Amino acid sequence: MGDVIGEPGRKACSAFVRPLRAELGIDLVVANVENLAGGFGVHPKALGELRDAGVDVFTSGNHIWDKKEVEGCWAAFPTLLRPCNYPPGVPGRGEVLVPVPGGEPVGVVNVMGRVFMPVQSDDPFASARAAVARLKSQGARAVIVDLHAEASSEKVALWRHLDGEASAVVGTHTHVPTADARISARGTAYLTDLGLTGGYGGVIGMEAEGVLRKMLLSLPVRHSPSATEIEFWGLLVATDERGRAVEVRQIHRALV
Repeated sequence: MGDVIGEPGRKACSAFVRPLRAELGIDLVVANVENLAGGFGVHPKALGELRDAGVDVFTSGNHIWDKKEVEGCWAAFPTLLRPCNYPPGVPGRGEVLVPVPGGEPVGVVNVMGRVFMPVQSDDPFASARAAVARLKSQGARAVIVDLHAEASSEKVALWRHLDGEASAVVGTHTHVPTADARISARGTAYLTDLGLTGGYGGVIGMEAEGVLRKMLLSLPVRHSPSATEIEFWGLLVATDERGRAVEVRQIHRALV
């Protein structure tokens, strides 16, 4: 799943993740959590709710540092990731190898783009390629890459850069599900943006009133997650014994 926004997003995950795991035989669930707690950042309680809902790995992006409670999350949640291309010395980890019952371990990489992004990070192309190689050297055949980026061109370019190396390159950050899910000839699945899981009744997950006030009046506003039109969006990727993607399709549910 892409960016899970606040309590509405957590409710959607609680409603749909475990039933989908059972229905579709899903081995591993990855969700982007940088907007998990009140729309900005993470804290242990929110991460615990998502873990209880059936999520295995938590990726993130530039908002991962927005709450000071994140300091206590790295040890308590060993599958919590921040982009791997933050400079050396930054807390946390950018990749993880996850055991999967009855199968090969799966690698997950979190990387952040640089085009139009508010954070100056290291080269995402070199960083992601190195992270994928490390995970494969540790026994992963399937490797999933969460690319947290603004520009669609940068996302497509990283997919091409990792073509045949990663099993899937999926985009997060822009909160709008795109319609370009596909698999390359070399077996790497792709989607420009997974979309948000949370309230679609506002503006990309936030209440419309505050967003409009900021855009119309140029005044600072404290944003709150939208709690209406709650939807769940995800991408299902199936891989073969070599870690190549063989099926990819979007999953959409609405919380009534």
